[in-house]
Amino acid sequence: MAQLSSAGISAVQDIAQRHGFSFDAVQSMLHSVINGNGSMAQFNHFEFGGSGQWMRGGMTMVGDMFNNNLKGRVDNLCSELSRLIQNQPDLIRTGSFQSQSQNGNTAYNSFGGGSGEANNPNSLFVAAPAQANWWGPDLKWPNSAGGQNGMRYAWFSQARRLAMEVNGQVIIYDTLDHNIGGVSQQQSGGYSVTFSSQYGYVDLASLPVISINGLPPLAPAPPPPSYSAPPQNNMAAVDTAGMSTATSHDIFASLEKLAALQGRGILSDQEYADKKAELLSRL
Repeated sequence: MAQLSSAGISAVQDIAQRHGFSFDAVQSMLHSVINGNGSMAQFNHFEFGGSGQWMRGGMTMVGDMFNNNLKGRVDNLCSELSRLIQNQPDLIRTGSFQSQSQNGNTAYNSFGGGSGEANNPNSLFVAAPAQANWWGPDLKWPNSAGGQNGMRYAWFSQARRLAMEVNGQVIIYDTLDHNIGGVSQQQSGGYSVTFSSQYGYVDLASLPVISINGLPPLAPAPPPPSYSAPPQNNMAAVDTAGMSTATSHDIFASLEKLAALQGRGILSDQEYADKKAELLSRL
């Protein structure tokens, strides 16, 4: 769980006292409201009647469904926490998101507190070390994180993002509507990465890639244009063959005429030989 700053501890203590809940219960609800981007919460704490849901301006549900007094107290608590985090710009993510939880519980991984307060002295949480945010500055408050064999991951339900780091390469995936429970490597029969969700075990490669090392993925190269040879003009081939045959007949006829002229003494032997060679070269 992210570490509260001194201002955060003071705020939670004050709210807990005024609403009649324990410090632990209010701190738990604070994280649930943050996970719902300030407009909703999915929670599970015995002081709130077990698991339940809250939506700003909407319906509040608690485990003790007929306890209207508890519903009103939870609604008032969540509304105040929502107003509180509206003044914490680092806790609210703009754009579309889908709030999810793990088995009704909002889970956060602690990477250890920073060496001091956040830059904002009124910040509710201690600034995390810069090296902890290996997924980049755009994503905050992972619901779960882990790693094994040189691979690590962080899941952000409110942003619908899964960050993976393998061999120094950080890839951000769109988790769609998956409620991720864990990520694991499969090395039997080839290397692959799967994650568990409400749909069972799913191949990581099925998720759309948002960025690789902070840059959009390269678009796949378009396939080379297909080429088909123009249809052969069979009539032209037939005509050519006919012309070739006609030319051969003309040459043979000319040779017969040359032989007749030589036999009559009109052409000398040398003249006949030269003409004959010329005609034969045309075949």
